[in-house]
Amino acid sequence: MNIYGGEVNRLIEELSRLPGVGQRSAQRLAFHIIGMPDDRAFALSDAIVNAKKNIKYCKECCTITDQELCPVCSAPGRDHKIIMVVESSRDMAAYERIGKYEGVYHVLHGVINPSQGIGPQEIKLKELMVRLREDVDELIIATNSSVEGEATAMYISKIAKPAGIKVSRIASGVPVGGDLEVTDEMTLLRALEGRVSM
Repeated sequence: MNIYGGEVNRLIEELSRLPGVGQRSAQRLAFHIIGMPDDRAFALSDAIVNAKKNIKYCKECCTITDQELCPVCSAPGRDHKIIMVVESSRDMAAYERIGKYEGVYHVLHGVINPSQGIGPQEIKLKELMVRLREDVDELIIATNSSVEGEATAMYISKIAKPAGIKVSRIASGVPVGGDLEVTDEMTLLRALEGRVSM
């Protein structure tokens, strides 16, 4: 039943496509946006449009950024000989919240998952291999503890070890099946400090 009209329904429908937003939440958000002052609503829409236009991958670590190099890769004092491999930019942000890791990252944007048709070519592994040709001392694999995360970790380990690079895996402490982005900072720190060689 159409009780709001096409534009309101379209807004609700688009908002409901966001992850974690159901129909009722989308309706609440739509009414909130409609009730916003014009300048705030247009600022929100401009932020979305500008993000889509200007966000790209960091040319070194593949995280999302609006610059050639992300702030982590371009920060003075970061140790570029230690690379932590994570599944997503959210996982990178989780480790950055700890404030203890001084190396750099590589963001895969996924994991190997044959059942969904995601192979090594569909994630940022080729870019990682290019980086491993440089002067790298250690590769810390910090993929999630899911079956796919573990399989991806093993794959990366097998292709990195012949280069003579020390490969380690974050320690348990991150719960099996847990996502890094929602894990507390202390657990992440313990996992990082307790990493083991692969």
